[in-house]
Amino acid sequence: MNSDKKNAIVFGISIVIAIAVISSALSFFDTQNTDVIEKSEIITSKIDKSQFKKAPELKGIAGYINTTPDELKEKIKGKVVLYDIWTYSCINCIRTLPFITAWDEKYSDQGLLIIGVHSPEFEFEKDIDNVKMAVTKYGINYPIVLDNDKETWDAFENRYWPRKYIADHEGFIRYDHIGEGRYQETEKIIQKLLQERSDSMGMDMPVAGELVQINEFEHSWIRSPELYFGFNFASGRNQLGNSEGFSPNHNVTYSVPESLNRHYFYLDGTWTNLEGSMRLVSDSGRIVLPYSGKEVNIVTAGEADLQILFDGNIIQTDNAGDDVGTKGRVHTHHPGLYNIIKTNESEQHTLEILVNNPGFEIFTFTFG
Repeated sequence: MNSDKKNAIVFGISIVIAIAVISSALSFFDTQNTDVIEKSEIITSKIDKSQFKKAPELKGIAGYINTTPDELKEKIKGKVVLYDIWTYSCINCIRTLPFITAWDEKYSDQGLLIIGVHSPEFEFEKDIDNVKMAVTKYGINYPIVLDNDKETWDAFENRYWPRKYIADHEGFIRYDHIGEGRYQETEKIIQKLLQERSDSMGMDMPVAGELVQINEFEHSWIRSPELYFGFNFASGRNQLGNSEGFSPNHNVTYSVPESLNRHYFYLDGTWTNLEGSMRLVSDSGRIVLPYSGKEVNIVTAGEADLQILFDGNIIQTDNAGDDVGTKGRVHTHHPGLYNIIKTNESEQHTLEILVNNPGFEIFTFTFG
């Protein structure tokens, strides 16, 4: 073989080797680039939690129900936590409880912890025995903390009842809802955060996709606003219709005028004007209310037997609320909320409450 042929063969082999090396290198870099992209996608798919606030610590707690301070401190660790800020005489809070108790039953074994932060509106709601009765009445098994001085309320920068904050397993607040409603949306957030927790802990715990099915209360579009009897609460939204008006911390003798305006309440008899309520002083008294709505509730304290009149007649069972007994009477035996009227549609009527028990105290009317 002459030298020219040898050179040609060597040159050809060199080219083949060079191509192989270059292909291998390109393949290597392609693999490296793919790895970088995949890692980048994984990194960017992680949630940037810098945009979320951490849930504050529970502060100024005056009492614990269904738990102890040490037990609760341990339970919170690594859990998805729903903080429900409520108070037991608030009708809007009460309407949310069937959903919250159902979520507790369904998801507590999957890493959900519900904490009821009981932040009272009225003084009687600070009594732990009163709160315990409400907890029993509504079948609440999750921990309740008494935020009597609203220190935890302030730590959350809250201004409303009810309000739900949901923190993920790392303590970041990922959801915030004011008032009733959006139950399915809230439950989906619970499921999402529980799944995040499960994945981050390497647990094989798929969260059930089926949502709790409970009939939601349907509010009437036309209804009277909440009416307050205490002079401090009524400040700026006075809907006491009597010409005598408020006289803070004094006894006032009221008489019902001939002309009545809707969405105002009227008193008859002698009542003490208190900061958060009115208390009957005379042997008997009367409250008259022309209203709009399909549901009327009262918040009261002091044991009493009330006679309920509906458009001038003793209320009948088809219009009577859940707390009305035989012959249209309501027995108030502990401080709290009582359902007086319940109709199918929003209607206009005049409610009268006859009271024959000095010491009876009334705080609000609420409507649905």
